[in-house]
Amino acid sequence: MSIHGALVEVHGVGVLLQGPSGVGKSECALELVSRGHRLVADDVVDLWVDADGRPRGAAPERIRHYMEIRGLGIVHIPKLFGEERVAEEVGVELICQLEPWRDGVDFERVGIERETVPILGVELPRVRLPARPGASMATIVEVAAREHLSRSEGFNAARRLDDRLRREMSRP
Repeated sequence: MSIHGALVEVHGVGVLLQGPSGVGKSECALELVSRGHRLVADDVVDLWVDADGRPRGAAPERIRHYMEIRGLGIVHIPKLFGEERVAEEVGVELICQLEPWRDGVDFERVGIERETVPILGVELPRVRLPARPGASMATIVEVAAREHLSRSEGFNAARRLDDRLRREMSRP
């Protein structure tokens, strides 16, 4: 299966960046690479399920390690940042859906439960992130990856705060 998006490895987490054309997926991926993370694919992501039933992704061979940046053109990531800033493939663990900021659209504010979407029959957590001009989407994606790792280890900050507030409110 091939889909439109970018795939990066952030803090060891395979993060699939999705969203409409022009929302800033490639720019976000480029900023992540410049911060030391690794590019797997830009624009087209090939996906499959590995022997353990987990989704994995890579770039098609013909465009592997290249990015198109509007206003700049095509760049070769290993030449600009070094071979250590690319990965051939990665397990896909988290989807970050970049959406243009729009007044009146309700984005998640608490995050006790994480929305999931199926990719190749596997439910993956997805966060919808409002992309605003001038906002650092790379920082938000880094935090999303860290928070995903935290949840994988059993720590849910939103649930923990909710539990604390409920305990305090139930006191006489």
